[in-house]
Amino acid sequence: MTHITPAHFLDRRVNIALIGCGGNGSQMLTGLARLNHALTALGHPGLHVTAFDGDTVSEANIGRQMFSPADVGMHKSVVLVHRLSAFFGLDWHARPIHAGPSELVNIGAGIAILCVDSAAARAKLATTIGRTATYVMDLGNRASDGQVIFGAARPPTQEGSVPLRWPYDVLPELIDTTVPEDDTPSCGLAEALERQELFINQAIVTPALGILWEFFRHGQLSWCGAFVNLKTGHVRPLPVDNLSGGKKP
Repeated sequence: MTHITPAHFLDRRVNIALIGCGGNGSQMLTGLARLNHALTALGHPGLHVTAFDGDTVSEANIGRQMFSPADVGMHKSVVLVHRLSAFFGLDWHARPIHAGPSELVNIGAGIAILCVDSAAARAKLATTIGRTATYVMDLGNRASDGQVIFGAARPPTQEGSVPLRWPYDVLPELIDTTVPEDDTPSCGLAEALERQELFINQAIVTPALGILWEFFRHGQLSWCGAFVNLKTGHVRPLPVDNLSGGKKP
């Protein structure tokens, strides 16, 4: 059983809102630039990404995220978008702010990708995103494990296509603000690596990009998420037929 990509995602340029340009987000934005380059080479109209992040680069980000010492003190979204735009010749946009409802409504994104690091941030954005974007992809991780889920608040109805569930119905704990979270900032890379494995973000982003490649390149999905554990080496995919149906936000 498969989820079929709606035709307008294949024959028009697709607006994407990337929310968060840190551990997962900086890797994801780089991967999206590569994905766009490959798709346009194959005749697809391509992607237009607007990247949101109000944070600036710190010393602790260097090495674990896609930043260099020269980037310290600059806004993450601006650094990454300018660099990738120069490298690939893109016209993507950087918004050095934390995304809010009005900004997301104005973009009219076909896909919203959340790379935020707290349930509170997800919960704040979830309702608006569910009303403005056709599809939502959520990436999250802990020290050495994490997940990616690709779903929809109002999945397009298409004959023969299995609808995708709203990600926060699949994993409601992602927006559960009653669970305490550790949001203490790290002062350096060594301290950051005590809290997260070096390659956990890359490990989460790889299947996320694999899902988008299947979605755009092959026009259908047989899986729409994955659980990743770097300690055990396990990657468990989420088949679409196990996640169909579900509530709307």
